[in-house]
Amino acid sequence: MKKLRIGIIGVGGIAQGRHIPAFLQLSDSCEITALSDVNIERAKEIAEKHSISHVFEDYRELFSKVDAVCICTPNKFHAEITIAAFEAGVHVLCEKPMALSANESEAMIAASQKAGKVLAIAYHYRFMKEAQAAKMAMSDVGTPLVARVQALRRRKVPGWGVFTNKDLQGGGSLIDFGCHLLDLALWLMGNPKEIAVSGTTYNALSRMPDQVNQWGTFDHETFNVDDHVTAYVKFENGASMLFETSWAANIKDDVANVSISGVDGGINVFPFELYTIKNGMLLNSESAWIPGEDHPDLPQVKNFIDACLGIDELIVKPEEALQVSQIIDRIYESGRSSL
Repeated sequence: MKKLRIGIIGVGGIAQGRHIPAFLQLSDSCEITALSDVNIERAKEIAEKHSISHVFEDYRELFSKVDAVCICTPNKFHAEITIAAFEAGVHVLCEKPMALSANESEAMIAASQKAGKVLAIAYHYRFMKEAQAAKMAMSDVGTPLVARVQALRRRKVPGWGVFTNKDLQGGGSLIDFGCHLLDLALWLMGNPKEIAVSGTTYNALSRMPDQVNQWGTFDHETFNVDDHVTAYVKFENGASMLFETSWAANIKDDVANVSISGVDGGINVFPFELYTIKNGMLLNSESAWIPGEDHPDLPQVKNFIDACLGIDELIVKPEEALQVSQIIDRIYESGRSSL
């Protein structure tokens, strides 16, 4: 079988910690042949460490050396690089969120369809074994009624990289962290169409002096993205979603979870539990063991490679990632007056 030649665009923390190690583990089906980063010295160091042949400062020069790319740049450049890759005839795995806006996301899908190439978005929570188990168990939930989504951190504003740069990232806790659990909930519900979205955005805590923050330091005086967001989403099938995400909130513990109540039962994802009625009883079922990988990196990359090779379907379809961007846009629009 021909090996897929992989290029990594942007070799920062997410590339080094998640994608590069995963691609390297799948050496039977792929090979990282090229890297690109505006910090060329860092790219050269990573290339030397992993014996990667080609290094470029300009990502456009990389396309001739690869069959597929993994885009790990700030959000602002996702659409630009993705569209350029498709114009060069190259498959794309793009880090989340899909882009800065739904309009850019739609342009990415159009370019993918025109080129006939794969477009995958790295919503890796879907590949967690608890999430996969929950997807299979949704038949026990029946028609979903209410989803509760929490992506909450107590005091963990990322104090590195460009996470708090609104121009480069488009927002804060919602577009960075909350998007993962929002995507997971929509997927479990079958991606019903949203008909109403109401949201409120906050950043009061991160604009206060004398910050206590577990994830490094940042400038509270220039902080202009959201650190806490709440939203209510109503769907055309009658279902609804209660959504909350934060980088900074005065809560007891961090929480990353989705729970869904349906007509026949209910489900909790992290930890995986199922709530049903049987034989006149209220039953709570929890898993003693769930098959699959302990980390989602490997199955995510494998699914992308197999889709590029035409032997599997994408688990994260671009049209579904577009819906996440559409809802994020509407939450930000609804909450604009609160920031």
